[in-house]
Amino acid sequence: MNPEDIARGMSGALLPVASGRDEALLPSPMIQNHAAFLHRLEDGALVCAWFGGTLEGKSDISIFACVLPKGASAWGPPQRLSHDPAHSEQNPMVFAAPDGRLWLFHTAQPSGNQDECRIRMVEVFRDADDPLVLTAPGGRYLDLPRGCFVRAGIVVRADGAWLLPIFRCIQRPNQKWNGSHDTAAVAISGDGGETWRLQDIDASVGCVHLGPVRLGEDRYAAFFRRRQADFIYRTETTDGGRTWSAPAPTDVPNNNSSIAATRLRDGRLAIICNPVNASQSSERRASLYDELGEADDRPDADPTGGCVPVWGVPRAPVALCLSTDDGLTFPERLVIETGPGTCLSNDSIDGRNKEMSYPWLLEEPDGTLHLAYTYHRRAIKHVRLAPGWDSAAGRRLS
Repeated sequence: MNPEDIARGMSGALLPVASGRDEALLPSPMIQNHAAFLHRLEDGALVCAWFGGTLEGKSDISIFACVLPKGASAWGPPQRLSHDPAHSEQNPMVFAAPDGRLWLFHTAQPSGNQDECRIRMVEVFRDADDPLVLTAPGGRYLDLPRGCFVRAGIVVRADGAWLLPIFRCIQRPNQKWNGSHDTAAVAISGDGGETWRLQDIDASVGCVHLGPVRLGEDRYAAFFRRRQADFIYRTETTDGGRTWSAPAPTDVPNNNSSIAATRLRDGRLAIICNPVNASQSSERRASLYDELGEADDRPDADPTGGCVPVWGVPRAPVALCLSTDDGLTFPERLVIETGPGTCLSNDSIDGRNKEMSYPWLLEEPDGTLHLAYTYHRRAIKHVRLAPGWDSAAGRRLS
């Protein structure tokens, strides 16, 4: 599909494309749409949040969301939930606190300077008269160092503490951020998000987008995107995130693009990702923000003491990788959608970008599986798979 065809299809209507599979392109007023996050509300409605604007890193990038009521056949209209004209607002995450309040977390950075990013937290309200309408007035920045970034959702520890997965874009004096010194951490709050303490994860250079999955009361496995574009990495904690094992590679390739992990109701662990890496493609680009065209004569960060980040590896196919041993191995992989995955440009207008990236997944209590991901950076695609999607009859997923 070219950008014009995609735009014409962005109605939000869920349409059947195969037995047990429905798809929608979410409505948006923006040319670029990226980084979907799905959340299920108490009444069974879904919220999908993402960021949109003209180009990632530009100050017109804001957070949007829309609602799919339970039983509905179409998503509601897009709602703009952030309004900072001076920052690129990215990577939304929606969290329902134990007290029932709904929170939006997202990043805010000047231009492509992720090392100057701050995390904003704002309460989200749903209109009592029109449940398709969301608002997020006010908000505040978290008391965390600049350069902290989010992607995955909060988990609530057994003692009630909130664990917010973080990756740190470390500042290098007089040098531009390029991902070469990014590390992983967990921000922990014991007072409902009022204050936060940062717990770094040792030996995690290049490990970002930490995605935790509960294995037991205080035991979690967590999985990483890798700047080095080699493999998804795994770490584990047995003390509720106070300490973590050194990250180690799994058998799933990674292309330095986002992943998401969850435990399914049958006990299996699922990761949705683009299971390709740098050894499988020679395609490269200089950096994530090499098209912003903004004056910055600083050199890229020296990788000494860090890693050499790899950008430009194709972001396709989208696949579900399944594990029965708590994420130690992923022998079963089901393709959701294939394509060239070309991502040498972030431009959403000229049709060069063909990525299907930044996927998210959410399982309903009845086994329905919802997937959302970036489609050519022009739209957010929602895929709904009926219960039984992983049966022999349901294997034709793409």
